[in-house]
Amino acid sequence: MTIAKIGVMGARGSFSEQAGKTFVAQENGKYKDAEISYLLSADTVLASLERGEIDIGVVAFENLNGGFVIETLDALCAYSSRRVAIVEVNVHHQLLVKPGVERRNVKRIVSHPQALIQCRQYLKRKWPDVPQDEYVDTAQAAADLAEGNLDDSTAVIASLAAGNIHCLSILDRDIEDLKFNVTNFLVAERR
Repeated sequence: MTIAKIGVMGARGSFSEQAGKTFVAQENGKYKDAEISYLLSADTVLASLERGEIDIGVVAFENLNGGFVIETLDALCAYSSRRVAIVEVNVHHQLLVKPGVERRNVKRIVSHPQALIQCRQYLKRKWPDVPQDEYVDTAQAAADLAEGNLDDSTAVIASLAAGNIHCLSILDRDIEDLKFNVTNFLVAERR
């Protein structure tokens, strides 16, 4: 049994955290009591892995709808690592707002570029006149909205877990364009 430090590409409540926990569960106790570090970006995860600050890195690699995660491809070129596993997560996005905010109050939608791509038809259909801005991470957007770092008129696209952690309200559920919206997460270790 090994106690490992696992770095994930996301904040608490992210899909990368879910992938990391899935990986740990699949390893039959090998990584019991693993500690998760929330490192937000693929670059930070793979740099930390190369420096030996974490034992395992988990980064989003490809989504069936959104394609390759460009920031991960860039980081894979910059740092040396070895693939351990691929973990599939069926990603369901929620449109989250602060409690009490109604649809008519939403003036901006923010999320990770991949989430915006995975929900583009929904956004075009339901929010054609509302600006969309890219954010470093879906779960970090939820945290920042809850903490007041984003304006109350902002809605974020993030996981149900992130919404629950930060006590946000769901304006619309499961807004991804493909209901089988699988993202492959690369689990890597240091070479």
